[in-house]
Amino acid sequence: MLNLTPRYTSTRIDELPAALQPLAAQSLTLARLYAARGIMQPDELETQLAGLLPAEQLKGIIEAVDLVDIAIDDSQRILIVGDFDCDGATSTALMMRALTAMGAKVDFLVPDRFKYGYGLTPEIVELGIKTYQPQMIVTVDNGISSHEGVARAQADGITVIITDHHLTTKETPPAEAVVNPNQLDCTFASKALVGVGVAFYVLGRLAKLRRDAGKSTVQVSQYLDLVALGTIADVGVLDKNNRILVHHGLAAIRQGRGSLGILALLEQAGRDPKKLQAQDFGFVLGPRINAAGRMDNMRIGIECLLADDWATAQRLAQELEQLNRTRRQVEGEMRTQADNIVQALAATNISIEADVEESDDIIVQHRLEKKSPNTRSIVLYQDDWHQGVIGIVAGRLKESHYLPSIVFAPADTERTGAEDAIKGSARSIAGVHIRDAIEQVAESHPDLISHFGGHAMAAGLTLKRGNFDAFVTAFNAVLAQMEDEVFAEQKFTDGALQASDFSLWFAEHLAESSIWGHGFAPPIFDGVFEVLNFKVLKDKHLKLSLRYPDVQYPIEAIQFNFDSSAWDYRAEKVHILFELDINEWNGKQSLQLMIKDLALVKETVEAN
Repeated sequence: MLNLTPRYTSTRIDELPAALQPLAAQSLTLARLYAARGIMQPDELETQLAGLLPAEQLKGIIEAVDLVDIAIDDSQRILIVGDFDCDGATSTALMMRALTAMGAKVDFLVPDRFKYGYGLTPEIVELGIKTYQPQMIVTVDNGISSHEGVARAQADGITVIITDHHLTTKETPPAEAVVNPNQLDCTFASKALVGVGVAFYVLGRLAKLRRDAGKSTVQVSQYLDLVALGTIADVGVLDKNNRILVHHGLAAIRQGRGSLGILALLEQAGRDPKKLQAQDFGFVLGPRINAAGRMDNMRIGIECLLADDWATAQRLAQELEQLNRTRRQVEGEMRTQADNIVQALAATNISIEADVEESDDIIVQHRLEKKSPNTRSIVLYQDDWHQGVIGIVAGRLKESHYLPSIVFAPADTERTGAEDAIKGSARSIAGVHIRDAIEQVAESHPDLISHFGGHAMAAGLTLKRGNFDAFVTAFNAVLAQMEDEVFAEQKFTDGALQASDFSLWFAEHLAESSIWGHGFAPPIFDGVFEVLNFKVLKDKHLKLSLRYPDVQYPIEAIQFNFDSSAWDYRAEKVHILFELDINEWNGKQSLQLMIKDLALVKETVEAN
């Protein structure tokens, strides 16, 4: 049997929160799902825009809005400085669309990942001055740590407004206005806004100010498709506020009201906008936008989101599709190399302190840190790795091994000496706040890390190549202070389904009942089924036909990338962890279980 952790243990209606009991009378399963995710009142599930938290709670928003309002009226040249990921791209596109509609003179600049790195650096400010001669700079999805960049801009008399969402424990830069729910002393009730969400709040407040004053303005809610895309792609926690934003953005795209760039990207992916789900923002659209920043320059992605004619949107979407294919190829090669390193180290069964191999004149440095109290991470570096995909590879390693993982690549592949910079991307597990762990290293070893920033689950950092080993030792020392339980993976379940839940109607209702995702986990169930039939497709996909008590028809199930050697053709029962899905084939829909984990159930036979 599978070892699973129930999200919610009560099974009776009268054990549920009183406010959810009327819902339980219609669907006990749905009521249990909500209770397991901390919903106590039905109004926490409402999706009206009126339910959004008030903008006034955001520290600095009044000052920011007043300054931008004056800049528009005075025809000041405004420069948006964004980030090179999907959140940064959608934030930049949102600012460009809304400010242009309000009559602003506005341009945008996004740092090239491979030339300038992240954020409002002095170098980016100088490039912006040279190219656009701005009188105001507005950052989106960056800036909260950009003290030097702010100082450089202000030295030329440029007004700086920072809009960001990244965590900081330091003083905010002395910009003319700073809007960030995670800055010190901000009382905004949700800390889960991503960069595009912060930009949406600033623009919404600005639009209202100008509307009340009878000035040129715009309905900012028409751009919620961009907000939804950035929120999901940046793995924003889906609290009520973010669920409302994503709900309306998703609805806009389904109704054909999304930006032409998003619709063109969906066409490239072969997806029907009418059937778009929230997770498609992260798995379908996000990677294609991110491919621009990873493999080339994010300007292509932003211009796609800004396209106002179908031909331009299609052309740019095709460019992004090609970049994404290149990204997948590079990522695949790096993943194979990373997996080989990890497997080789695991096979030695040795606690590795540091390992350096010479291979074809390429230096490979890596760490496989076991789950002993002193070794609890995977940290890899190779001289020829591509910094555009290190975050994806780190995420795959984290998923495969359930360890905090950091993958480094050279900042410049032509410069790989001990004093040259390497850039790392970190991904973490529940219970390990990766940004805070890196900050602890920075505080205890001030000379190791050049720059860092990020969130609880993802972070980025830069250090000298010669500091790699010392960093890993210090990083692992921080993780060694944590409890063993943090590193034991828990697989959660929402429990068993009732027989009536195995239906197309319930699968559709479940998908549409809420915005599911990070922080509002998609429903996942388990149960013991009788095996009626099985097939192994293409030597790696297990297809099962199952029977469940009181269900009068066979239930189809599939597990992709199944280890076929683990299957016993004599199996009569299986315990599976699964998600409900709807399979479409030749215009027909059928219920399908997507198997996430499986264990054979061995019958116990008593001897006579």
